[in-house]
Amino acid sequence: MVLRACGFIIFRRLVGRIPPPGNIEYLLLQTSYGEHHWTPPKGHVDPGEDDLTTALRETKEEAGLRAEHLKVIKGFVQELHYEVRGKPKEVLYWLAELKDPGTAVTLSDEHQDYRWAQLEEACTLARYKDLQDTLRAAHRHLEACQDKQ
Repeated sequence: MVLRACGFIIFRRLVGRIPPPGNIEYLLLQTSYGEHHWTPPKGHVDPGEDDLTTALRETKEEAGLRAEHLKVIKGFVQELHYEVRGKPKEVLYWLAELKDPGTAVTLSDEHQDYRWAQLEEACTLARYKDLQDTLRAAHRHLEACQDKQ
């Protein structure tokens, strides 16, 4: 049986800083267990729960950010497949903007630190190629959306 998890690649735009896309920072949380890896907020789907509801619930639980703090970006969802302790896992990530860049992040016990990072730093922190590719795909999506405006 495949473990399924869902979450958000959350970004904020810094106002009055460098022009887009250099004004975009991504939220990564550092786990308080295992290898203390960095990841966007995500978690397992509860029985009877749909994927997007899971992503919203986990983001609230892990980072203290509620649905009203976020603007889900249309047209972006990434599915990752990998193994954890020999078992298959799939993770769906949507892309969401933090409406107010000053909104505080409140960590759960599952995490010991968080960081807002521009793309390359976020990719360095993420370490895993599939997550790095997902962050880059999110960034390309935001650039394409910016070009259409």
